[in-house]
Amino acid sequence: MNRLAVSLACVLSLIITSTSSAGNWPAWRGADGRGISSDTNLPVTFSPSTNVTWKAPLAGQGNSTPIIWNDRVFLTGPRDGGKIRSLICFDRNTGAELWHHDVPFPDKETTHNDNPFCSGSPTTDGKLVYASFSSAGILACDFSGKVVWHRKLGPLAHIFGPATTPVLYKDLLITHRGPGEPTHIIALDKRTGRTRWDTIEAGKNHQLYGSWSTPIFYKVGDHDEFALSMPGEVKGYDALTGKPLWSCQGLGPSNYPDTAVGDGILMGISGFKKSMMAIRMGGRGDITATHRMWHVEQTPQRVGSGVIHDGHLYIANDPGLAECINVTTGKTVWKKRLGGRLWGSMLKADNRLYVANTEGKVFVLAASTTFKQIARNDMGEHIKAAPAASDGQLFLRTYKTLYCLGKRNRETRK
Repeated sequence: MNRLAVSLACVLSLIITSTSSAGNWPAWRGADGRGISSDTNLPVTFSPSTNVTWKAPLAGQGNSTPIIWNDRVFLTGPRDGGKIRSLICFDRNTGAELWHHDVPFPDKETTHNDNPFCSGSPTTDGKLVYASFSSAGILACDFSGKVVWHRKLGPLAHIFGPATTPVLYKDLLITHRGPGEPTHIIALDKRTGRTRWDTIEAGKNHQLYGSWSTPIFYKVGDHDEFALSMPGEVKGYDALTGKPLWSCQGLGPSNYPDTAVGDGILMGISGFKKSMMAIRMGGRGDITATHRMWHVEQTPQRVGSGVIHDGHLYIANDPGLAECINVTTGKTVWKKRLGGRLWGSMLKADNRLYVANTEGKVFVLAASTTFKQIARNDMGEHIKAAPAASDGQLFLRTYKTLYCLGKRNRETRK
């Protein structure tokens, strides 16, 4: 990839990230989907009774992450074992529930105990808020809770269940509806819900086959693309049309983490102790031989997504290990045991990393090639959701509670 393309990719990242710097966290893993916040004063130490601005009880267990826009916090969650799927709006200042919209789904749908229904996070453009409820369809509400549109796109079938999170690109709402049968990537008009394009992918209802990856956008030259870690490969697509542009072979058949993006490089990461690889941006067709920089056959089991910072990938491993990997060489710089089962996705803010294990411990690490554990915070409740950052505050979803931690920045309060 040439210097101009890398420079433009960096410019795009800065433009998108500026939304987060305004105090909003509008989507899964932030405005650009990379898990990086511009906040510089997030709380470091906290507990269920310390540094808590408010906490709100939740009706059902869930893995989805809250999103924040000005004075609103949005979250998805199930009730009645997934027979009711809800989009919930909270007051950002008090934690009071302002409204919720329920989508009934009495039909039987398979999932795994570790993957409750409504695992996909919502997203917003500041006018409408969107949620994908798998077989129950995709929903758009305004900020008062009024339904603007609701598209029922048919059932999804996978033994482990889906975790579809919609993402916004210009006037499109793009959702990877998978894994399982069927698997497809669909773009809807964000204002009306009308289908703009629909790209079919191979799918199987098998426990060792599928992708839970969310589209991640990046720019090559003057062209916008998105990548998905799919069974056996990382694939790139045209952002406006959904047309497949390139593929790079070498992933395992089952992938949970999102493709990591940074420094002109894409990193595909498998689950089930399978492979990991780095890819230079900018290819077309089968780029395995031309753009794959390195490939590792076996890795620890990984579920959560990582972040790329200063040429290094920081990622959590299921066996309780946090790891720092050089993105150019694939070599591990450090690997340290934190404890428990590290399913959490990394959040980076102010040269710190936040990641939770399933046992309810939230670790704060230095985003550095020298390992340093800054804090270990015990929330005492099961956690699989990633933390969200907004305007100096940390939002954390456990299986029982939604927490707002720390003080909000007065100078950006709206």
